[in-house]
Amino acid sequence: MGQKLKIAGWISIGAVAGALTTVQLQAVARGGLTPLPLEELQQLAAVFGMVKTDYVEPVDEKKLISDAISGMVASLDPHSVYFDKKSFKEFREGTSGRFVGVGIEIAQEDGLVKVVSPIEGSPADRAGLKPNDLITKIDDTAVKGLSLNEAVKKMRGEPKTKVVLMIFRKDENRTFPVTITREEIRTQSVRSKVVEPGYAWIRLSQFQERTVEDFVTKLEQIYKQEPNLKGLVLDLRNDPGGLLDAAVAVSAAFLPENVTVVSTNGQLPESKFTYKAAPEFYQRRNAADPLKRLPAAIKTVPLVVLVNEGSASASEIVAGALQDYKRATIMGNQTFGKGSVQTVRPLGPDTGLKLTTARYYTPSGKSIQAKGIVPDVMVDDTAEGSPFAALRTREADLEKHLGSGQGAEAKDPGREKAREEALKRLEEESKKSPEQRRPPEFGSDKDFQLAQALNQLKGRTVLVSKTIVERKEEKKEN
Repeated sequence: MGQKLKIAGWISIGAVAGALTTVQLQAVARGGLTPLPLEELQQLAAVFGMVKTDYVEPVDEKKLISDAISGMVASLDPHSVYFDKKSFKEFREGTSGRFVGVGIEIAQEDGLVKVVSPIEGSPADRAGLKPNDLITKIDDTAVKGLSLNEAVKKMRGEPKTKVVLMIFRKDENRTFPVTITREEIRTQSVRSKVVEPGYAWIRLSQFQERTVEDFVTKLEQIYKQEPNLKGLVLDLRNDPGGLLDAAVAVSAAFLPENVTVVSTNGQLPESKFTYKAAPEFYQRRNAADPLKRLPAAIKTVPLVVLVNEGSASASEIVAGALQDYKRATIMGNQTFGKGSVQTVRPLGPDTGLKLTTARYYTPSGKSIQAKGIVPDVMVDDTAEGSPFAALRTREADLEKHLGSGQGAEAKDPGREKAREEALKRLEEESKKSPEQRRPPEFGSDKDFQLAQALNQLKGRTVLVSKTIVERKEEKKEN
């Protein structure tokens, strides 16, 4: 199932050349033969020819075609990407949990590269990069105008080489350079500890190939230390997602066997699929079911799931499934809202296409896309509140984002007012020292949301947010 997810199939493509004047143009699509728009393809060929012959200096034909494909795919939505030889290799390394780079999850905002979250323990994390930092330059190259793909290429490189990132930090209203030494990123996606007798915390920072195995191992260690576990906190804050089969497995660890975890729906018949809490939906080929090693008590242990705006995709699938079955109490802030499925298809031996092919739906049929998961209990980031929540970027803020497919709410006039108030607060915060502004580490004794999750498990009073409200999907402006 994992292999099927990562490389779902092959597509056949033909060369764009003068032969486009031929009348019988058809493309092999997944459902059969689909006519191609002849007139538009003739225009494409004409432009290609003019650029090739008339441009002020010679151009590389392969680069022209590669850039044309990249532009076509990038115009669809923020998550569809064309991979050239180098980026395809780097993408596959990323899902394995090993690559050479600085160690950040990124998105695009206003033509710049935005840090969604630094990977824990990475060079970027150690250098102090924070969520919502904007990268304006990579070495001497301005980021404005670069695709995410191109930005990733420039940040990656050989081990022990340096890259200088120019950072604009909104909450400090300043721009500054950060020099980072690239290294092989071996992301440890699972951390855990027994917080106090009877209560444990397990954190997933990404859903990778080894996540399920490591998740099971950590739970085994927890139960060895605490055989009569009274409560567990599953921490998915700032987890940007990853592999779907890993999300299904983590959900299945807590849910009854064979219940629906998530469903997908798109144009292709194969995109209409239901994933269930059963080994055939997450078990790797020729491997044993790792969940069989878990104690039976994991199915009934009181559970709280922590989420925030950085929780996306696979982490939203887990939170949505556990919420729909009332298996866990979801606490924190509304999630990112990345509820679309990307299928990776090779275009040849070393290039590929990551294309949005479906939307995710929770077991009750709710679309995650551009909405996210709304917690059962809204909890602030700190005891002082969440004054900057209105400034945080979610899927619905991304340019060209896909709608939920289930209608849209009217634009919220109160949000702009909240943003203005948050910006004023930022000016005040910028006067504080960087140490005073540094957020507490997840899982530490200063982690306010974790403390509230433990209160929930113990039946104590939870300090519920008085300011955070559900953010509705906004109408897309054409």
